[in-house]
Amino acid sequence: MMALLQRVAQARVVIEGQVVGAIGAGLLVLLCAERGDSEVQSDKLLDKIGKLRIFNDDAGKMNRSLLDIDGKGAAGGLLVVSQFTLAADVSGGNRPGFTAAAAPDEGRRLYDYFVTQARRRHGDVQTGRFGAEMQVHLVNDGPVTIPLRMAPPPTVSEPV
Repeated sequence: MMALLQRVAQARVVIEGQVVGAIGAGLLVLLCAERGDSEVQSDKLLDKIGKLRIFNDDAGKMNRSLLDIDGKGAAGGLLVVSQFTLAADVSGGNRPGFTAAAAPDEGRRLYDYFVTQARRRHGDVQTGRFGAEMQVHLVNDGPVTIPLRMAPPPTVSEPV
């Protein structure tokens, strides 16, 4: 499972002219489930996102995590947007392939699981809509953009 995090001053998702999710300061999480991912990778990714120290402390150093600032008024929102194109493979040419992405039903299931777990842990969690054409508007703060990946465990092949 992978995510691209962007620390934002504000962000929102618009579908067919309607805002469906919006946050003030916090993190925009572009989320992609890959083939072989499970709830284990989702939980690890969410733990890492919550603990990653990418928010400024009083001295201006990136020393605070989402968990440190969540619910304290200054920041802490999460806007989670499904983004299967993070699994793009362009090694074979100029048109990306997406075979590494989870199948749509499995991707939706893991996205929904991630969002449910995020809502249990954080005060302000907003989302886009899985599979929809979306416009994502953001004001990147810093800018700070961090890629994260929690790979599924390697498959063990049977001895011949």
